[in-house]
Amino acid sequence: MPRPVNNRIMTTRLPLNKDNFVTIISVYAPTVTNPYENKEAFYNQLATVHTGIPRTDKLLLIGDFNARIGRDNDKGPLIMGKHGIGKCNSNGELLLALCSEFEVIVTNTKFKQKDERKTTWMHHRSRHWHMIDFIITKCRDKMDIHSTRGMRGANCWTDHQMLRSKLVSEYDKSTTGKGQVSRPSSTQQK
Repeated sequence: MPRPVNNRIMTTRLPLNKDNFVTIISVYAPTVTNPYENKEAFYNQLATVHTGIPRTDKLLLIGDFNARIGRDNDKGPLIMGKHGIGKCNSNGELLLALCSEFEVIVTNTKFKQKDERKTTWMHHRSRHWHMIDFIITKCRDKMDIHSTRGMRGANCWTDHQMLRSKLVSEYDKSTTGKGQVSRPSSTQQK
């Protein structure tokens, strides 16, 4: 059952099999023009939520982070891949600090693809596309994610492009009614 933490963070915990779970955290971060205190409160609350997740759970941290993390993975080759886009902004610095602290990786940057598949939002004045929506997972589980990409043309009643990840995990019949090992499934976020 989804559980709202506040108006910017929601969580749910789903069984993969009898002993394994995935925790999904959906977020909507403050924009870059918000006061620093609002951003700090958001990331502190997100850190508190993350700390409450059982260590054995898989994690999908998804949402609109209103952050640009750039393409320079020298800031954290363990927390982002080599396929970012653009330059990092102040919200991106906050997000990368959180990723480093909790040993999670931005899956959007793991896969080589056209820029149009990386970006999720177009700035209204400049008309430039940016990557500000992310799907993040624990570094130890990064091999479970087989792709993450934007889906242009999906009608989602938003100014963002839908973001999709394909992930593979094991589950058992008692929780799903299907076989032991899953085919790649999609996690979609608007």
